Amino acid sequence: MQNSTAKVGIVSLGCPKALVDSERIITRLRAEGYEISPSYDDADLVLVNTCGFIDSAKEESLDAIGEAMAENGKVIVTGCLGVDEGPIRERFPDVLSVTGPHQYEAVMNAVHDVVPPAHDPFQDLVPPEGIRLTPRHYAYLKISEGCSNRCSFCIIPHLRGDLASRPVDEVLREAERLVRAGVKEILVISQDTSAYGKDIKYRSADWKGRETRSHMIDLTRELGELGAWIRLHYVYPYPHVDQVLPLMAEGKILPYLDIPFQHASPKILKAMKRPADQVKVLDRIKTWRELVPDLAIRSTFIVGFPGETDEDFQQLLDWLQEAQLDRVGCFKYEPVDGAPANALDGAVAEEEKEIRWRRFMEAQQDISAARLQNKIGREFEVLIDEVDDEGALGRTYADAPDIDGCVFLNGDTNLKPGDMVRAKIEEADEYDLWGIRVD
Repeated sequence: MQNSTAKVGIVSLGCPKALVDSERIITRLRAEGYEISPSYDDADLVLVNTCGFIDSAKEESLDAIGEAMAENGKVIVTGCLGVDEGPIRERFPDVLSVTGPHQYEAVMNAVHDVVPPAHDPFQDLVPPEGIRLTPRHYAYLKISEGCSNRCSFCIIPHLRGDLASRPVDEVLREAERLVRAGVKEILVISQDTSAYGKDIKYRSADWKGRETRSHMIDLTRELGELGAWIRLHYVYPYPHVDQVLPLMAEGKILPYLDIPFQHASPKILKAMKRPADQVKVLDRIKTWRELVPDLAIRSTFIVGFPGETDEDFQQLLDWLQEAQLDRVGCFKYEPVDGAPANALDGAVAEEEKEIRWRRFMEAQQDISAARLQNKIGREFEVLIDEVDDEGALGRTYADAPDIDGCVFLNGDTNLKPGDMVRAKIEEADEYDLWGIRVD
């Protein structure tokens, strides 16, 4: 019989959706009696979950595979980069297996080929919420795979397939298990959260005696009853998003929307194959904030897209000033192999992309700094993420982990991750806040 201490090392790269894939694989491994190794030396094999969205991410993934091959030699590759096996095999012909994203069975079969399982159902216990790679107090909840949009700069449908929604009762059961396990914050993720359930015709299920659709509105309404922070990511501004705002006003879910607007010029949005009526979006943002004054909106944008002129870029800057978004990320356009945008005319020089990126970020820094200054003197609930000998670091409702800002509580060393405290904000800069506990 295979030694029960067979160990698998995990390298997880890419977005939160890939992190959830890694968590599911680890849960399967632990359920079959495998241990997870923190080092190359101690592992019987290494699994590298890759990202393949843009060239820099591909290189990072290939570097990770190379490091695992050099340090261990027995490597299984999965994830988005694995959709195209050729380049991986060309550089690393001795990898044991290559699979695409969310191909859990194929990954497990590859592991079995190297180190067969020694599962003992009477001894191997896996928590019902599964194994997670995030801290104990927050977790990502993936509600669907893939995407049915066809944005010209994106190859996600090629990598992960079309939209495939999970049934609503399955999603809610997972969320309930997470909260029972002590999770204080659930981050709802997918490629297009607003489209949840469209592919399964918003199929209904019984949930606690209530007929509940596999639809964004029904899902968020039920999640709001669990007593945890519910944070929505990757929300496209479809009309039904307006129906989420009353839930925020009632305090059922966090007043936070992550909406990837990408640009503001109608011409560029059309070339991107994105919704192009940004004037109407500005009107909706105004209406949302009238209903929920503390609404935090984060977004991402691309500068230097093919065909973007100085006028288009200025239109973006003007829109940004009007929208007054709370948190913003900006990327310089980077061609992605297989993306239709590669064939568009009007390539922007790298030097010009850099100039526009810097101007964009400077403009947003001023907006962010002003919005955070308005929080000085106010009190907020703060979820603690880290504590050291200098104090505690946490987040308000307006801050998602790893991508938004933080709240520093200097001197508060008697807290622990997962604590929820109330703090009065005393200082602010462009991205972060400093406060003092008041509870």
